[in-house]
Amino acid sequence: MDNMEFNKIFAAILVAGIVAYLGGFISHKLVHPHSLEKDAVAIEGIAGSAAGGPTKPTGPEPILAMIADADIAQGEKLSRACAACHSFDNGGPNGTGPNLWNKINASVASKPGFDYSDAMKAHGGTWTYAEMNHFLWKPKAYIEGTKMNYLGLKKPEDRAALIAWLRTLSSSPAALPSQAEIDAEMAELAPEMADADGTAEEAVEEAAETVAEPANH
Repeated sequence: MDNMEFNKIFAAILVAGIVAYLGGFISHKLVHPHSLEKDAVAIEGIAGSAAGGPTKPTGPEPILAMIADADIAQGEKLSRACAACHSFDNGGPNGTGPNLWNKINASVASKPGFDYSDAMKAHGGTWTYAEMNHFLWKPKAYIEGTKMNYLGLKKPEDRAALIAWLRTLSSSPAALPSQAEIDAEMAELAPEMADADGTAEEAVEEAAETVAEPANH
């Protein structure tokens, strides 16, 4: 290959490189990408997704409707994590935590002989199913200052199972959650779902009434 031919090849490569560079530079100037400060279209119900994921729940999911059909055997398995601090049998001793026999619908901080924290005594009230759901979700968040060193149960089905099992620890188990209690919990913890359910029920009732009405023509 003589010098003339080599120079032609080199010049062609150089020109191609310059053209490619200029093309990229010009296209960048003509179409300049930039990030939006916020979503172009705000979609109701998924706030927080643009910030890196779904918004974390600020409270427990409703579980009262799950208790009647909850897996009691699974609840007993979950209770093994509690056995280091609690006893479960009738007349059993208090340990690091109070005995848990007949706990559902019992008064808070009422087990004789146990030294409850001031926070637990000040909380007061009754261990309803709804209270149990709140407490077992995150004990220290729900009753700040409690002595209970337990992180809680994140899964609603686990809380339902454990509470269903605790219900059996009684010579006269508490009644299952009523529909009124289930509705109240839904209204508190999942108002959007409760509103949707109410709208659906109203629509069904209206449709039934329409079908039942005699024709007027």
